[in-house]
Amino acid sequence: MTGIGMVTAAGIGAEAAWRTIRTGGATAAGPVPALAGTPADFGCAVDDFARAGLVERRKAWRLDRSSQFALAAAKEALDDSGLDPATWDGARVGVVLGSGIGGAATWEKQHRVLLDEGAGKVSSLLIPMLAVNMAAGYVAMECGARGPNLVTATACASGATAVGVARDLLRSGACDVVITGGTEACLVPSIISGFSQMGALSTRRGEPHAASRPFDRDRDGFVPAEGAAVLVLERDADARARGARIHALVSGYGASADAHNATAPDPEGAGAELALRAALADAGIGPGDVDHVNAHGTSTPLNDIAEARLIRRALGERPAVTSVKGVLGHALGAAGAIEAAVTSMTLEHGFVPPTANLDSQDARIEIDVVSKVGRDTRPEVAISNSFGFGGQNAVLVLTRA
Repeated sequence: MTGIGMVTAAGIGAEAAWRTIRTGGATAAGPVPALAGTPADFGCAVDDFARAGLVERRKAWRLDRSSQFALAAAKEALDDSGLDPATWDGARVGVVLGSGIGGAATWEKQHRVLLDEGAGKVSSLLIPMLAVNMAAGYVAMECGARGPNLVTATACASGATAVGVARDLLRSGACDVVITGGTEACLVPSIISGFSQMGALSTRRGEPHAASRPFDRDRDGFVPAEGAAVLVLERDADARARGARIHALVSGYGASADAHNATAPDPEGAGAELALRAALADAGIGPGDVDHVNAHGTSTPLNDIAEARLIRRALGERPAVTSVKGVLGHALGAAGAIEAAVTSMTLEHGFVPPTANLDSQDARIEIDVVSKVGRDTRPEVAISNSFGFGGQNAVLVLTRA
């Protein structure tokens, strides 16, 4: 991994986000005007994105917000990598991004136009703005990447699935460079109301900053977020040959399905365990070698228990566990990519950030969750877990470069 770019509610840019995450402060959540009148009218929005001017106006008006996030994060990641798209062989460069929902804001806006003004007023850009594949398409257009181009849609595991698929494209020899990650921007009434009706969201409307509390006994649901992370992956030998800074190595990837329930995880984490063990085997690493787990840790009653049981059973009590959703909220299809980026920075900086808002750990969660203050350590091997509706599981093994 030679490049990292991030757009989050906790900061725009990888370093800005990392500075906030490492403090383990309150959730970067607040009222979202677009959600006014819905049962859950708060979330982790990237409030200053438009003002930052990261996407030119002449482009921004024809792109859904999710694609804008992807372009901004991709630019930062490419700059960080030191690669110059003007000099590479675009046919050897792929793009694999994850997204759970795609252009939700565009779809909802244009549906209102259809109802209020008629079909003749619907934007001719509706389809290229809402289609889930377009974020990857626009990134490819921006940097001349003419290799494999696709979007993975495995619900809240999408971003991690994308990183795993990207790694496999490098391993197979299909690409020399892959731009990968995830993006999501769906803080819109229809989507958030749907999650709310399911009982998946926190109801702490009076204290949104304390609403996302992974592994805490008083957790009551996740806090929705938007954002993106884009990573540049190259083969290790190629990166070292050109003297690139290597943030971390993506050493293993595993995927599986719970085959259990549409929305609830397997209560024992049995399906996720298949992905975890596959990722470890892929990396040639034993469970006892794992120093750190960046948990999926959504702050929902069911997920946190199931994941804790999985970690305890498969890895024991040794790994230091954290969930950055306590700060960032849950960015759905982008979450896995954001958390892979944070995991790489954890390895690079030798510091495990704390889990925000963890005041009293649920007694049923028998793992070492880092809380209150971060932990100075030098993890060599880390796991990043991502799980999603439909029983989708994706696990990445990252190792120190």
